Amino acid sequence: PASEDGVMRSTWQGKAGRSPLQALYDNYQFEQSTLQAVHHQRREMLSNVCTRYTRKRRLLQQEDLRHLVVDDTHGLLYCYVPKVACTNWKRVMMVLTGQGKYQDPLEIPAHEAHVPSNLRTLSEYSIPEINYRLRSYLKFIFVREPFERLVSAYRNKFTLSYNTAFHKRYGTKIIRRHRQEPSDKALERGDDVRFEEFVYYLLDPRTQQEGPFNEHWERVHSLCHPCIIHYDVVGKYETLAQDANYILQLVGADTGIKFPASSKTTRTTDDMTAQFFQNISPFYQRRLFNLYKMDYLLFNYSIPSYLRIR
Repeated sequence: PASEDGVMRSTWQGKAGRSPLQALYDNYQFEQSTLQAVHHQRREMLSNVCTRYTRKRRLLQQEDLRHLVVDDTHGLLYCYVPKVACTNWKRVMMVLTGQGKYQDPLEIPAHEAHVPSNLRTLSEYSIPEINYRLRSYLKFIFVREPFERLVSAYRNKFTLSYNTAFHKRYGTKIIRRHRQEPSDKALERGDDVRFEEFVYYLLDPRTQQEGPFNEHWERVHSLCHPCIIHYDVVGKYETLAQDANYILQLVGADTGIKFPASSKTTRTTDDMTAQFFQNISPFYQRRLFNLYKMDYLLFNYSIPSYLRIR
């Protein structure tokens, strides 16, 4: 407000007429306007790509809204995308919606963040309630470089010994269909799926005929419908802390609520992703890129330099 600004200026005169407090205030204002410009640019990009590539707009069904987590206290809708800090975002949403039950997101065990009954999704509301929230609430999404996210999903679901449910459900099928002369042990356990086999599975027409992809490797545009739902903020994994804090400020969250800082040293990086693609032929690289092409376009990610598809 101008009056407070005036008080600051007259009370704290420092070098060049600016006090330390005023300098902090000005820096904050500059950061906010820069962030606003970045997010405006992301929304514009998204809108332009949607206009260019979607000819016919379909109506949303209630099952399309299962990934949209609702915070009625702060008027917030968050579309969660697995492998894009969604565990920490669900923890934060539990703090925001918990009426004081939770104070610190990191005190919430990871498995508890994924218990469906702990958070409400938009699909649970009536049609008028859904429409009201889509119209009135701040809607946000977090995205990540598509192939980095894909490799992260592969590493998490197929290379860690504790993910036996994924090994049984997907690993055994992938090995049966895409490995020549698999051993009986591999067919039974499904715990040694190679990345190439995972790629063949994703590109297999049978996979797509059997139903939607698992959410961990489903395309973001299929999970969150960004050409039908107009997101106010498109956060990126690459600028996670900055974008998360921006959203919390926008909704007026308690200043004590902080988005957890990432401490993982095992996270999938661009260099690591490049290594996984070394054994994928240019033919399959091209087909896989085409499968995830809309996510690359919508969220303004460039074709990875390690791909041999030019």
